[in-house]
Amino acid sequence: MYNCSSFNLINANILTSTKLTWQALQPNSIRYQSIFSNIFLNDSDNLADVQPRLLNALAHLYNQTNNFILLLCSQENIDYFSWIMTAAKRFQSKSITLFGGEYQIIDDTVILIPPTDCNCPFTSDGGVYQANWFESEQLFGCVRQFKDHIQLEPGLIHKANGGTLILSINTFLLQPLLWLRLRKYIEQGHFYWSSQNERQPLPISIPALPLQLRLVLCGNRNTLASFQELDNEIYKIALYSEFEENLLIRKENDIKSWCQWTLAQAKSIGLPQPEVDFWPLLINEAVRITGDQNILPLCPTWLRRQLQETAIHGNSLNAKSLKKALEVKAWRESFISERMYDDILSNQMIINTTDEVIGQINGLSVVECSGHPLAWGTPLRITCVVYPGDNECTDVESKLDLGDNIHAKGVMIMQAYLISQLELQQHFPFSASLVLEQSYSEVNGDSASLAELCVLISALANKPLNQQIAVTGSVDQFGKVQAVGEVSRKIEGFFKICNARILTGKQGVILPTSNVHHLSLNQDVVDAVKIGQFHIWAVDSIEEALPLLTGIVWRSIQNNDESLLYLIKERINQLNQHGIYQKPWLLRLFNWFKHSY
Repeated sequence: MYNCSSFNLINANILTSTKLTWQALQPNSIRYQSIFSNIFLNDSDNLADVQPRLLNALAHLYNQTNNFILLLCSQENIDYFSWIMTAAKRFQSKSITLFGGEYQIIDDTVILIPPTDCNCPFTSDGGVYQANWFESEQLFGCVRQFKDHIQLEPGLIHKANGGTLILSINTFLLQPLLWLRLRKYIEQGHFYWSSQNERQPLPISIPALPLQLRLVLCGNRNTLASFQELDNEIYKIALYSEFEENLLIRKENDIKSWCQWTLAQAKSIGLPQPEVDFWPLLINEAVRITGDQNILPLCPTWLRRQLQETAIHGNSLNAKSLKKALEVKAWRESFISERMYDDILSNQMIINTTDEVIGQINGLSVVECSGHPLAWGTPLRITCVVYPGDNECTDVESKLDLGDNIHAKGVMIMQAYLISQLELQQHFPFSASLVLEQSYSEVNGDSASLAELCVLISALANKPLNQQIAVTGSVDQFGKVQAVGEVSRKIEGFFKICNARILTGKQGVILPTSNVHHLSLNQDVVDAVKIGQFHIWAVDSIEEALPLLTGIVWRSIQNNDESLLYLIKERINQLNQHGIYQKPWLLRLFNWFKHSY
């Protein structure tokens, strides 16, 4: 018989061993307090610490004579281009050399003489220039004619002659002829004047200008892939590097480098040095962007935005001003998400947060809306019904093409786990139907597969699941729980609903242990966990999750003890004993895994 006291002890151990403390819910910034108190901006920038790949690639570009182009994976905006320029200027030659020449127009003749004065429009001493958008005239200059007067106007390539030009790849993709002309000029070492009007030749013969130029072409990965299609030959021989978007924090020097990089952003936009209490809150917000407590963003655009918005809400950069800025931003962007939460609270969307129900569980999802800057988390009701049938498990989302292939894969994996655990020597006499209730759009990913496995087991074992606990995570064929994305937003979405309905002290979320270092939760969630009004459990396997949800272990040491696995087997035996017809083993296995995509 089932030993109640023995089970309670097992369940209590699981509850305490898997429950997270409030300290684990945010990055641990206390260990860096001494750095925050003594951080200052060095006289020289710390590009070498945060962008070593960029500097290495630029060094190669400047030291090679047979390669003139660097393809850089980077955002294409002025914030990034300004730092790339700063990095490139490190490798400029200190000796003054003039490039290009001087054009002299005498009557109907244009002659070119060697360069003598860098103030002349077609004479350059090198330098670094950038443009994230340009037309033909801006890049190559033009020939202007007014009556009998001829005027030559320089373009970017003339100003950067002998130096480096940082350009956006997207511009060339939209105007591919510009790229073909630029490549020809650089490879031939001369710039050849041409008429802007193809039907009208130049009014006068103009000598070609000697040209020596290095290019840094910037774009994201999709843009670089498109450039490869445009010019695969250059793509193969070009140098490649990346403007690193984040910094992995392994030691104290890494956090120091990140703080100095942030100070450099503040200095570039004329803001004062942040106060000591500013840094922990900024790190919390930074981790929400990267999704990892050990990784901080280097994106200059994002950092400058945080600094500028903080400055709007206070006279100095401190925690109070940053907190106010984040609150205002969250409110400003929350119209759609608040309407969704209102639908749940008014029971237009049914989410149970108090009872126990057989075959129903609260999964967690992230909603992305086109045109909205950020995703937000929300609970999602998942139900399962089982009935005497032909071994078919119907995933309604996939059957109706509402679920993507990864979602369908997750459902099939959790089915395989369940069959392997049952070890049946007889016919499986049930069919099941899994549904994500009140979901009217496509479902992506396998992050609901842990919840779907739990709800399927609940329906088969005829045991209720605790509706006060929401679940996120994916499972493999061995029942191990795997990491998923956006866990902080998912937890906060469920917490908002529970908090609005009054916290019971028994509500919480189950997530994969491998997701713990991804957490950076809002302070209201942390405070609720701290006083025991909300809980977060981290699990490594389905066997750790099920006792939290059902109060019953998945597998018992003694086969005659009550467990969910035992209850399912007993139910199968009882139904088979009533004469349900059997089919060949291979056909039964096929039916169980049958899926529509």
